[in-house]
Amino acid sequence: MDLSVIIPCYNCEQTLLPQLEALSKQQWNKTWEVIVADNASTDSTADIVRSFQANMPNLKLVDASATKGRGFARNCGVEAALGQTLAFVDGDDVVAEGWVAAIGNALEQHDFVASRHDFNELNPPSVLATRNNAQDEGLQPYTYPSFLPHAGGCGLGIRREIHAEVGGFNNDLVRLQDTDYCWRVQLAGYDLVFIPEAIVHVRFQSEAKYIYRQARENGEANVLLYKLYRPKGMPLLDWKDGVLAWSRLLQTLPHLASAEKRDRWLWQFGWRYGRLQASLKWKILAL
Repeated sequence: MDLSVIIPCYNCEQTLLPQLEALSKQQWNKTWEVIVADNASTDSTADIVRSFQANMPNLKLVDASATKGRGFARNCGVEAALGQTLAFVDGDDVVAEGWVAAIGNALEQHDFVASRHDFNELNPPSVLATRNNAQDEGLQPYTYPSFLPHAGGCGLGIRREIHAEVGGFNNDLVRLQDTDYCWRVQLAGYDLVFIPEAIVHVRFQSEAKYIYRQARENGEANVLLYKLYRPKGMPLLDWKDGVLAWSRLLQTLPHLASAEKRDRWLWQFGWRYGRLQASLKWKILAL
């Protein structure tokens, strides 16, 4: 088998079908398979996969319920995979036409690759107004503090032996397993290459509670990454920058007249609050 496409899923009954339909229409002149790693879903995710297998003989369903987390599900998918190269997409996104061929061909030339993300296809204008697409024209920069580039886990591709060499995804990280994965692969000596013709349409949740929770968990994970990667060359943060950011954030609170501004503010507040919580938890100053 040349390529295994792995989809970690938890309660994806509302979004998985469009992803499977998009994958079923892909054309490539090599052998490939799709593996859905079900991370203890309580809805009809598994039933949807089983019902779709008649239309897609290269589709597999594997049990990834032992430990909650997208990283664990991806690792379970790899264990069941037959491909010499691996690609990861999510159950709430949709690959564009030609994605399998683009990512498969790229992995014949490169060790580690990232797709281009598109936000416009699956999100309303109200959601787009609150999001910046950092993976539209290249890899995502990491700027607080400045460190190695990274990419979202949806659309990553890698040679199987390199995934094994770095130990797969970190099961202990609730968020940003993809950032950690990208860094560990790069620190092992492999370049991360952006493939603009491999496009993934990314979907976001628009409810305020999800925006806040994701931002807070990302903030916490950023601080944990800071703790893990400071000994590996990540620069020291200046605590005064964090204090100044909190001051600016609180000053904008009375001026949140529009929903767009409220959602942006909510994301920034959640991210900063998550960092504050994690700084106290891990006893490291990373506001």
